[in-house]
Amino acid sequence: MHLFSGSSHPKLAQHIADELGISLGNMQRKRFSCGEHYVKYDESVRGKDVYLFQTATTSPNDDLIELCLMCQAAKLSFAQKVHVILPHFPYARQDRVTEPREPISAKLIAHLLETAGADHMILLDIHSDQIQGFFSIPTDVLYARPIFTEYLLAKNLTECVIVAPDVGGAKRAKKFAETLDADIAILHKSRPEHHISEIHNIIGSVEGKSCIIFDDMIDTAGTLIAAKSALLNAGASDIYAMATHGIFSDRAIERLSQANFKEVIITNSIPHPENLFQNLTVLSIAPLLAEVIRHVERGESVTNIYSDEMRLPQRT
Repeated sequence: MHLFSGSSHPKLAQHIADELGISLGNMQRKRFSCGEHYVKYDESVRGKDVYLFQTATTSPNDDLIELCLMCQAAKLSFAQKVHVILPHFPYARQDRVTEPREPISAKLIAHLLETAGADHMILLDIHSDQIQGFFSIPTDVLYARPIFTEYLLAKNLTECVIVAPDVGGAKRAKKFAETLDADIAILHKSRPEHHISEIHNIIGSVEGKSCIIFDDMIDTAGTLIAAKSALLNAGASDIYAMATHGIFSDRAIERLSQANFKEVIITNSIPHPENLFQNLTVLSIAPLLAEVIRHVERGESVTNIYSDEMRLPQRT
């Protein structure tokens, strides 16, 4: 197999290559003085299956354009199939028209990647399930729940409640709660404007319990801070924050540093400096992605890699 990395997260790409026991492919990536991107493969990919790794960071537009250029360059170099590994999918929250005259941006990005030459997508914890339907090419949507489950089971938490930060995240939280044999609570949230959250009510019992606020991403952390305050007022004890993608834009790091969560747990789907703030735990997705690549290469099912039911230890 040939694995190439964009410039968004070379450290994670190298970890994936190490897990696979291969070397990253050689390619040039640079920017012209006018800001335009340039990519070039320094080795032949003719007739080969190529895997292109890129993720959306806090510069999603640059990451996306570079990825599209990588896809087209591979196609024009006669690659047999282009597999795109995009753990954090950009524009995922713009998946429908919520107000008149808005675009469905996530659908446009899906079409853009297909037009650029992607033959197969590998995504991780997309914001909503309907995004998979925006693609007309095979798309594997992975979930980080088994990674989080393994980590939390090792902590042996008692009286644990999985908290959905809003009604839209209830399905995600319910599946996670089932893997941990835990209770679930749902926060009734509204957004008077972008990045502003108000918690009106809590559905479920949290008094005296360890609460894990579970979401797909942490952006400005406004929802988390409002959720923590509401849970404390309802009598919760320890409060954890857990999400797959740590975007941490605006004042998120400052807010999380001051919020004193018991622990904030994310994956390394987006690059961050080490020791970003106290009580931050970063779990690696490299083994998961490497195993998916192995199964794709062998033409095997990838379902049992990330399926909660197949990875959970047997309970007595």
